[in-house]
Amino acid sequence: MLTLNALYKGFRDPEVIKSLAKEIKLEAAKCNDKINIMEVCGGHTHTIMKYGINQLLPDNIEFIHGPGCPVCIMPKERIDHAAALASMPNTILITLGDMIRVPGSKGSLAQFRANGCDIRPIYDPLDSLKIALDNPSKTVIFFAIGFETSTPMTAVLLEQAEKRQINNLLFHINHVLVPPAIDAVMADPAAKVNAFIGPAHVSVISGAKVYRAAVENYDTPVVVSGFEPVDVMESILMITRQKARSQSNLENQYSRAVSEQGNLAAQELVNKYMTVRPNFRWRGLGPIADSALMLRAAYQHRDAEVVYKDQLPQQEIDDHKACQCGDILRGLSKPKDCKVFGRGCSPETPLGSCMVSSEGACNAYYRYNGVTE
Repeated sequence: MLTLNALYKGFRDPEVIKSLAKEIKLEAAKCNDKINIMEVCGGHTHTIMKYGINQLLPDNIEFIHGPGCPVCIMPKERIDHAAALASMPNTILITLGDMIRVPGSKGSLAQFRANGCDIRPIYDPLDSLKIALDNPSKTVIFFAIGFETSTPMTAVLLEQAEKRQINNLLFHINHVLVPPAIDAVMADPAAKVNAFIGPAHVSVISGAKVYRAAVENYDTPVVVSGFEPVDVMESILMITRQKARSQSNLENQYSRAVSEQGNLAAQELVNKYMTVRPNFRWRGLGPIADSALMLRAAYQHRDAEVVYKDQLPQQEIDDHKACQCGDILRGLSKPKDCKVFGRGCSPETPLGSCMVSSEGACNAYYRYNGVTE
């Protein structure tokens, strides 16, 4: 019987990793310019820091840690929306567990929960159906977050609510898109990024095709990568080989799960219920056009932003002035360049977007690279 440990073992084999590191060094020696690789997904940041991959690479390869995860990029005003909804009478707010401890301008959802608000963390969005059915006299609001990976599950939940006429279930949509975030990073003239490691799970849904525009527009390699150490090392080798040959191509290292077109059925379901939001503010990156989704007009009766428009706060709230997350996300600073890193800002008391989740760059540096190194 194949055990989970046996399945992982090959992707974490030290000898394979050493062999890949040797090949990367040989290819990197052929490059005249520095290779600045942005890993867009926080899962890759976690792998890089936990397994010390950054320490295995030659000096002319540097990681620039990207937007990270949907928790990391959530601006304070959106969390304030969730807190306001949870504070309304006869309301139950549901969200994925990672959102509970992220601070808004008035505190985290965990603090509001401790003060008596009915806020329920879940790991399966479909649990919302049972909660709504069990509480017919209350309004249940699903605070939906996630990149392309988790968006189809929200669409499934909405479809089930419509079919079963569960009318007390509403949605606050905060689903965001990866390609516009890449465009926002590259639009900054000071950005140093010249290669991308593409997200794995996002690409299972969206397909590798969504990164072709980045390759063509910015003349930069994009390699879709799995999350295991060997996956990441092989992806770095693929990028380095392209750089050594002055090439810019889209490659798919994670072919065991990602196809060119992605999951077409999931894409169709999402498009049925959601459309592109004209603008969305990313924590650490600011407003990015066409970078998020919202419910289509036909489903506004389930849209908490529409139903409670006059009761939700509209003020945009920035991070602490000393926070340098915006510069970190663009590769202009490292976490330890920030004056509040490990001092006023820690995983227990995060001030900025890069510290709020285990997949954030500052959080990963704090846990795996030592606060004072």
